[in-house]
Amino acid sequence: MQTVPPSCKNWACDGLRIPSPHFLTVSETFAMTNHNLFIALRQAFPSQLHDIAVETCCSSGQPLNYSWQDLDARSAQMANMLQGLQLPEGSRIAVQVEKSVEAMLLYLATLRAGFIFLPLNTAYQNAEIEYFVQNAEPAVFVCTPTNLERIRPIAQQAGTQHVLTLGDDQTGTLLEQAAGHPTTQTPVSKQPDDVAAILYTSGTTGRSKGAMLTHGNLQSNAVMLKDYWGWKEGDVLIHALPIFHVHGLFVAIHAALINGSKMIWMAKFDPKAVIAAMPRATVFMGVPTLYVRMLAEPTLTRQQAQNMRLFIAGSAPLLIETFQEWQERTGHTILERYGMSETIMLTSNPYTADARNGSQSTRRGGTVGFALPGVQLRVVDDKGQPAHTGEIGNIQVQGPNVFQGYWRMPEKTKEEFTVDGWFKTGDVGKIDTSNYVTIVGRSKDLIISGGYNVYPAEIESYINELPGVAESALVGVPHPDFGEVGVAVVIPKPGVMLDSEQILAAIKSQLANFKVPKCCFVAQELPRNTMGKVQKNVLRESYKHLFATATQ
Repeated sequence: MQTVPPSCKNWACDGLRIPSPHFLTVSETFAMTNHNLFIALRQAFPSQLHDIAVETCCSSGQPLNYSWQDLDARSAQMANMLQGLQLPEGSRIAVQVEKSVEAMLLYLATLRAGFIFLPLNTAYQNAEIEYFVQNAEPAVFVCTPTNLERIRPIAQQAGTQHVLTLGDDQTGTLLEQAAGHPTTQTPVSKQPDDVAAILYTSGTTGRSKGAMLTHGNLQSNAVMLKDYWGWKEGDVLIHALPIFHVHGLFVAIHAALINGSKMIWMAKFDPKAVIAAMPRATVFMGVPTLYVRMLAEPTLTRQQAQNMRLFIAGSAPLLIETFQEWQERTGHTILERYGMSETIMLTSNPYTADARNGSQSTRRGGTVGFALPGVQLRVVDDKGQPAHTGEIGNIQVQGPNVFQGYWRMPEKTKEEFTVDGWFKTGDVGKIDTSNYVTIVGRSKDLIISGGYNVYPAEIESYINELPGVAESALVGVPHPDFGEVGVAVVIPKPGVMLDSEQILAAIKSQLANFKVPKCCFVAQELPRNTMGKVQKNVLRESYKHLFATATQ
């Protein structure tokens, strides 16, 4: 692809490295007082800007490489275009597009321009999009060209002034408008507490909540993980995750950029392609489902993985069987970690022996390791009192990575923090005598299916609105591929005959596919306790073997 020649006179290509011995240029002084996350990422770019930063393929399947100069110049053009729209300060840029390098550049451009990035899952349907745009009121909405006619009226009705398109084949009105803008740009000055991104995460009430993550939240986590996970010169990341959530957007992309590491970029996960890329890479991040699918490939061998340095898993529980089989097949031990949309990463198994916990510290399957440096984690009982070592309780956290609060929900924000400032994760777990953290459940009935969060109350609300439905309950049950999947139990109104397949078909048009239950059962009643509360534990027990014989 075309490469824009660097200009050594311009800050954007200088790298802002502090000269010797003691004198700072105006640009360098600016970088030290401006806490815009993009500056920290840009400072880590290698000195050879024409080296390959991202290796990928175009829509025809032909190789397509982006240099570090391309990342800088093209994100600058997009940032200049956004600034040229004369948007109000703090404007939200909503993005629902397929994964592409240009989509990543739009994220970097949003940071540079000082606006707030709002990524949306590509599976979201109209009803979900309507809520997001009404709640967030984005100034700009970027969608795929094929979805323009569907998205534009929804966005405009909510007051969005600019609806642009971005395809995964280097097309769209966003790129057309950005093309005429300068390839250099000075990042807008930001403070650590300024919001950089809003990630929507559903709640048990069925109402999605926008978690506000700041420039300081994101930078502190990126810098810390670079050191904790042993990132070094020459590392290459296989990026096969979606980029609309924390794992793929913040953890993976930030890790590579803050280390100046090349990415082998895959638009979609393909187990054969990932395994084939391993000899040219050193780091891979994935959800447990991806590891299960790679284990099903005969090409996964110790020899094929011998150049790899680190395999990281998260976003869902990793079965101990998967953990052990990966060790046997590849000779590598997967590093499990734990994070949330509201906090980015919280804990991690050690990369090497952790001095805080003794020289014998290892990566333990079934645990998520230790609280990360700078993160405080505690387990309390239902009364808020500290739990004893090994005792199961509610997990609460503090740290520079913890989000600012929920967008336009001050009461909900207050509710989710303790009086002494700890965030209530909603997860249930324990800490053993060696300080390893184990997650044992989710107090809010959250289902994690294939790495995606599914909140039963949200799905139940859609089912309950269907004609003839009296009530419903959704529970998560084990699945050999997705970790967990939803199973719906639906109660009909008196005299009504319900068809389970029709129920699933009806909600498929309203919800992202990963939220749709894998099975639906029509029953005459739900199990309840003496207080009338539905006993979801009984339902989970009843259906826990439903997919035991499912093939991987």
